[in-house]
Amino acid sequence: MLLLTEDQTRDALPYPDLIDALAKMFRSGCVMPTRHHHDMEIPGEPDATVLLMPAWVPGGYAGVKVVNVVPGNSERNLPAISAQYLLSDARTGEMLALIDGGELTARRTAAASALAASYLARSDARHLLVLGTGRLAPNLIAAHMAVRSIDEVTIWGRSREKTEEVVRSLADQFPVKLKSATSLKEALGEADIVSAATLSSEPLIKGALLKPGTHVDLVGAFKPSMRESDDDLVKRAEIFVDTRDGCLSEGGDIVQPIKAGVLSPGEIKADLYELCRGDHPGRQSEEAITMFKSVGAALEDLAGAILAYQSVEH
Repeated sequence: MLLLTEDQTRDALPYPDLIDALAKMFRSGCVMPTRHHHDMEIPGEPDATVLLMPAWVPGGYAGVKVVNVVPGNSERNLPAISAQYLLSDARTGEMLALIDGGELTARRTAAASALAASYLARSDARHLLVLGTGRLAPNLIAAHMAVRSIDEVTIWGRSREKTEEVVRSLADQFPVKLKSATSLKEALGEADIVSAATLSSEPLIKGALLKPGTHVDLVGAFKPSMRESDDDLVKRAEIFVDTRDGCLSEGGDIVQPIKAGVLSPGEIKADLYELCRGDHPGRQSEEAITMFKSVGAALEDLAGAILAYQSVEH
């Protein structure tokens, strides 16, 4: 059985290829049962979450990802997410590969955001604002740079010190103007694309502050109790999601405004299936504010795992 380390998984999933693999899988589809989602108590700190995410292409490949999300790890200087992905032959059941799930998750998450942005962000988008200083931040930058000509990146985090540290660490990695946000309010008004990857339970992105034509990408807040956007943004924006089922049940940025009567499920314009299949054209106006919410889908992991396996084996 093939074993792919974090570095090997990263090398096997270049963003242009991964974004293309996701688009093809959303067009063709796969079997994707509802994922198992369990809270796991940890004394003295926030609950952890255990996720089990299966998917398969009949007669092709099958896979399952096991994910542990531990918010308290930020205090231990450890990653919040630990995961592994097991890929199998869906015809014979043979176990083919064990792939580093953390790297796969980070890259497919960012690739899904970039795939959405390829339909929803203005073609002349240049300035990217990233909220969050965790593992996803550099991945979101790289992924968005694969679909838009980004030449300026601003990073905002709750800790100014950590944000500055992240900016310094990424300076040699990206050939763009890279800076930390001194004011989130000002940064929100300047950005063409706002990409948020936080575990916030209170809205960080105020819709009233965004300029016309902004695209907002919401990656964090994966529980109904979490939220990164406010009601003003929901009211102003054209709403898109990765999968309707996932976001209607799990994403607080969709679940909470629906519960409050601010948004109805029918007002969601399209999901990635519909965008990739041409059922919805995506952005239709230069002035529109677009909002994309993702909670992740096993389809994305399967597409990435197949790409990683095939690129190494062939």
